[in-house]
Amino acid sequence: MAFTGKATYSAGSTLPEIAEDVSDLIGISSPHETPLLDALGDPARSAQATLHEWLEDTLVANTDLVADVASATSWVFVSAAKFRVGDLVRIDATGEIALVTAANYTTNTLTVTRGYGETTSGDFVDGDAVTILGNAALEGDDASVVRFTSRTRQKNYTQIFSSTVEISGSELAVRKIGVRDELDYQKAQRTRELLRDLENTVINGVLPDANPEGSATVRRTMRGILSFIDTNVMTQGEGDVPESEFLTEEILNLALRTIWQRSGAGVDLIVVNGREKRRINAFVATNRRYFSVNESFKDMVSSYESDFGNCRVVVSRHVPLGSVLLLDSSRISVMPLAGRSFHYRQLATTGDREAGQMLGEYTLEFRNESAHGVINGFTA
Repeated sequence: MAFTGKATYSAGSTLPEIAEDVSDLIGISSPHETPLLDALGDPARSAQATLHEWLEDTLVANTDLVADVASATSWVFVSAAKFRVGDLVRIDATGEIALVTAANYTTNTLTVTRGYGETTSGDFVDGDAVTILGNAALEGDDASVVRFTSRTRQKNYTQIFSSTVEISGSELAVRKIGVRDELDYQKAQRTRELLRDLENTVINGVLPDANPEGSATVRRTMRGILSFIDTNVMTQGEGDVPESEFLTEEILNLALRTIWQRSGAGVDLIVVNGREKRRINAFVATNRRYFSVNESFKDMVSSYESDFGNCRVVVSRHVPLGSVLLLDSSRISVMPLAGRSFHYRQLATTGDREAGQMLGEYTLEFRNESAHGVINGFTA
């Protein structure tokens, strides 16, 4: 016999006699992860002023370029100040060793003895590189010409990240689904957004065109990683970098080697977006082996080890498409202004509401930009 009593379908789910069944879980699908900030970790110290500065130094360079081959034994250099009488130098293009016998620092001209140590003299041209092997001092000789470098001061500015929270008194009083305290929930949401924006700015931020210290009309912004890197900006198809629509292992190794040659750094962080990460994963595609006992398929490279460093591969959606960041994480700090890490500041009550600001002021300390690099230009 058919059921003839009262049932949910006869009452109707929209009628007030049936209680709502709503899960206490709130799903958030918006991207808010900060993989680069997580990889860098917390800074060892905080900034003490809105203009944050640090000192950098280098060793006296041991290479230079020939500007003009004036004669077989007289060479003009871009900067002869690197050389001293008694230096053994090698012409990189030919392997020939020469001995510096005189130096005119006014005209950047060196006089040399060719074919030192029975090395073979060869032809070379303007623009060829010459490397100093070392200086051979005479026994009992006077002190040589002083050589030194001057420390340089680098800087960045702090940037204020802010978001306002405002909740009415009635909103705070009513019972919520999945939320015990609406004010705390909104604080957490705004903090996620500000952290997301901080990572984006650390990568892509730039200074304003004028008055970088800020003013009543100019917002103070900080330089990001891409803005700092100048020495090792490599574009596929330019210079020694092969032409390629997508990242290859050959190009990545060339970039790591270039940074290694130009600095004493060890790149330990490769930061890419999703597309370039897929290309790195493909490096090992031809070497994968699977057997009948394998129940999972792994297609991920989380660490890339080369002759020039063991690099953790980090995926950040904020890296521009077609770019690959090569970083020495020991030389990077994302630091707050003292006492200004992300926090909540309550605003004055001017009505039936609770209002406040989520605030944070941060800067990027990016030491020795030549210790880092970027590869650009990938389109596929």
